[in-house]
Amino acid sequence: MFQLKNVTFIHRKDLRTILEDFSLVLNKGDRAVMIGEEGNGKSTLMKWIYDPELVDDYIEYKGEKVISREMMAYLPQELPKKDEEKSVAAYFAEKEAFYEMTPKELSMQAGEFHVEQEFFYREQKMRTLSGGERVKAQMMRILMEKPTILLLDEPSNDIDIETLELMERIINEFDGAVLFISHDEVLIEHTANRVIHFEQIRRKTKCRHTVANMPYEQYVKERLNSFEKQEQIALGERREKKKRDEKIRRMEQSVGSRLDNISRADRDHIGQLLKKKMKNIKAMEKRFEREDEQMSDIPETEEAIFFKLGDKNSVIPAGKRVLEYMLPELRTKDGSRLLSKNIELKLRGSEKIGLIGLNGCGKTTLLSGIAEELLKREDIRAEYMPQNYEELLDPDMTPVDYLDKSGDKAERTRIRTYLGALKYTADEMDHPIGELSGGQKAKVLLLKLSMSGANVLILDEPTRNFSPLSGPVIRLMLKEFPGAIISVSHDRKYLSEVCDVIYRLTENGIEQGDGSAVES
Repeated sequence: MFQLKNVTFIHRKDLRTILEDFSLVLNKGDRAVMIGEEGNGKSTLMKWIYDPELVDDYIEYKGEKVISREMMAYLPQELPKKDEEKSVAAYFAEKEAFYEMTPKELSMQAGEFHVEQEFFYREQKMRTLSGGERVKAQMMRILMEKPTILLLDEPSNDIDIETLELMERIINEFDGAVLFISHDEVLIEHTANRVIHFEQIRRKTKCRHTVANMPYEQYVKERLNSFEKQEQIALGERREKKKRDEKIRRMEQSVGSRLDNISRADRDHIGQLLKKKMKNIKAMEKRFEREDEQMSDIPETEEAIFFKLGDKNSVIPAGKRVLEYMLPELRTKDGSRLLSKNIELKLRGSEKIGLIGLNGCGKTTLLSGIAEELLKREDIRAEYMPQNYEELLDPDMTPVDYLDKSGDKAERTRIRTYLGALKYTADEMDHPIGELSGGQKAKVLLLKLSMSGANVLILDEPTRNFSPLSGPVIRLMLKEFPGAIISVSHDRKYLSEVCDVIYRLTENGIEQGDGSAVES
């Protein structure tokens, strides 16, 4: 059994409480997903559960963690720095469990994760693997040790659709408890039987958590129905209060007017009666004020982000040739391995292309090359959002400083307004980018895209760090973008809702997909 008792987290930098009095019991068979907007403390909680030292430098905490006869395994959101320079072979060799695996077991695991058996013995540096290959390596090593509790922070990030389906089976068939964070709505819908929702309300001055023992889709539906019902009751009570207050106000005015205009002859008898009536009205007001304190609250929710991408200047004529890309060979950046050949890709007008393929097949390498070509063009305005945000973001700059290109006061005010619409607090706007969550970094890049006036977007996994609640907003924003988009994605809802056409990168070039691989 695994239990948390009254856990509270306070951010050391701005003394903001991000988790308060949180308790949880996790039992065998539980598949609990943690959801919430970016920066709400989900990853921090998971790190603390696994090893409190991982958050010591930025979080003050109190509470109790009870673990009895359990073995925890942790998949972090990013490959730890200490593992980046290790070879793949050295990474696996660190664990005794690796040597206990038979060749047949290794072969079976390699097949399940869509890698060759020689993958375990590669001398390639871990940091040079594709994002999906890094996740696969970590998951394979974790499962070798046969844990009883899985702690998975964004296990769906960067992995191909085939491995996403495998990840769903791993979570559903795991003989223990799983606590995971994911922004992949399909993965959540297919696996979670409990939902833990973290929110920051009242402009992030108050934190709230909900633990629901039900599947995600049911939770979303019941939450919406509950809020709608509570809102109707609260608004009805306020309408009745308004009518009642208006009636009392008219009574006060009537009695007050009669008192002001009473004749001398009537002051003793009628005046006393009017004063008594006024006293009764004031007593009634006091009684109603006490009752009003018990009125139903209008429900507070942490709304999904509000954002708009592109304007009339982003429109591209339907016949415009945006891209005609031909590449005889696609190789790894160091040129050591052939990934694909005879690549041809065309993009016209405001078409939106989704590019899929197995991890390590070269999608990010291909997109990087396409971005290099399109960013030089003067007949279009292209912007690039890489998979690794650090390629563009300066970790030591604040979001405002990074986005401000003019130094003009009005411009900085406008940036702050935009960041506010993306649910940044004033304090977060002044935090170094390096201290922000993956989702908050993604928002900075999205805002950069918006402010650039681009009409062509090159996006590598654009939805990977947004919460399930913000996901629909991001997808709608990109679907309604009036320009062209070429993107790499494994997000099945994004591919089905945003992309006009889906291409698969293979070792023999690019093939048009039939969409069956992305059905949810």
